[in-house]
Amino acid sequence: MHLKATQQLTLAALCCALCAVFSQLQIPLPPVPISLSLLAVHIAGVLLGARWGTASICAYVLLGAVGVPVYAGFTGGVSVLFGPTGGYLAGYILCAALDARLARRFGFTRRGLWLAMAAGTLACYALGTAWFMFSTGTGLLGSLTACVLPFLPGDAVKIALAVLLCLRLRGPLRALGLGA
Repeated sequence: MHLKATQQLTLAALCCALCAVFSQLQIPLPPVPISLSLLAVHIAGVLLGARWGTASICAYVLLGAVGVPVYAGFTGGVSVLFGPTGGYLAGYILCAALDARLARRFGFTRRGLWLAMAAGTLACYALGTAWFMFSTGTGLLGSLTACVLPFLPGDAVKIALAVLLCLRLRGPLRALGLGA
């Protein structure tokens, strides 16, 4: 394997591991725990780009699906993936891909990254909330109240932190010929 591809794969694996670790830093609220995992998703998407960033989050979701306890609360398995919160896990993949594409489109500026990550977060909310509604039979208002509204302030903080980290780390990664 070419050295650059090996380095990119290593960064993707690190972002996958970061997502697994950040998933454990949580406040266990029912029905959806508050965790830092979305912070890792934003970092992966923006810093690694669409291909590698999305691959790293796909690896995270697949690791959990086969039973490795990487999801919030050290859980894993297909039952979690297809449970009420599984749509948010699938939404992480969409979020990483959207973050990467929109960051390129809007530019790697504070404003551009904020817009990209906000759109990625909204896409994650949409997919996750739709699945939650489908799997639990909860209506839209109840689902938004349980699964979106409590997360808005924390996710705004995660976006702010991700923007700062991505702006700080992008230069050194690019100097090494890596990242997006």
